[in-house]
Amino acid sequence: MTLKSHFDLVIFDWAGTMVDFGCEAPVAALIEAFGAEGVALEAQVARRDMGIAKIDHVRNLLREAEVAAAWRAAKGRASDERDVEILMGHLGPLMRGHAAAASALIAGARQSFDGLRGLGIRVASSTGYTRDMMEPVLAQAAAQGYTPEHVICAGETPRGRPSPLMIYKTCAELGIWPLSRVVKVDDAEAGIAEGKAAGAFTVGVASGNALGLSLGALQSLPTVERAGRLAAARDALLAAGADLAIDSVADLIPSLEAAVARTCPGA
Repeated sequence: MTLKSHFDLVIFDWAGTMVDFGCEAPVAALIEAFGAEGVALEAQVARRDMGIAKIDHVRNLLREAEVAAAWRAAKGRASDERDVEILMGHLGPLMRGHAAAASALIAGARQSFDGLRGLGIRVASSTGYTRDMMEPVLAQAAAQGYTPEHVICAGETPRGRPSPLMIYKTCAELGIWPLSRVVKVDDAEAGIAEGKAAGAFTVGVASGNALGLSLGALQSLPTVERAGRLAAARDALLAAGADLAIDSVADLIPSLEAAVARTCPGA
């Protein structure tokens, strides 16, 4: 039994899943945006809500106790919605620059895309980036041969992740149903929650935001530590509700095939 017997559509996240190994670009952009306002932002704090729309991410960061305290120390007052607008003003061009610089496809991403298409499975994508932030990424991904059939960005539905509305909109516009025949692939817990809320089969990618290391940093670790860090990231994604957790998008097709075989032995 082929994957096409079970699934009609795979929806990939972008940063940390198909491009930008370790989901580094948005972390760097957020740190610089807050730094421009005199507030030091730690990388691990920036990663906590990764995957949601960037404006919601900024709002959540300003509510974090340590960030709120740093903001008050820098500004002499609590933050408000005007500050969200100021930070988003910084973040837009920073995101475009960092995302463009990190838009090389992750090893195996193109092969997984081509493999799914070869099986007759359609491919779409979604992101917490705005359309403006995504423009350079889309252009560079296309130049590398990655052209998902459908792209949906933050702000194009009434609510973003972890709501299922981006998946609903994608499936409605592509004419795909039921949602149980959709696979959502994401490296962040918000994207896993989105997939579960939609009723899709949800796959977590450990080497993205859950791991939080660049490719070079991961490869520099001793073998045992590297394996342990990846295992911990897989466990975190499974705990967030993923039906399956893989180390890299390169592992997607064989891992899905193995999952189907376990579900339908002898098929």
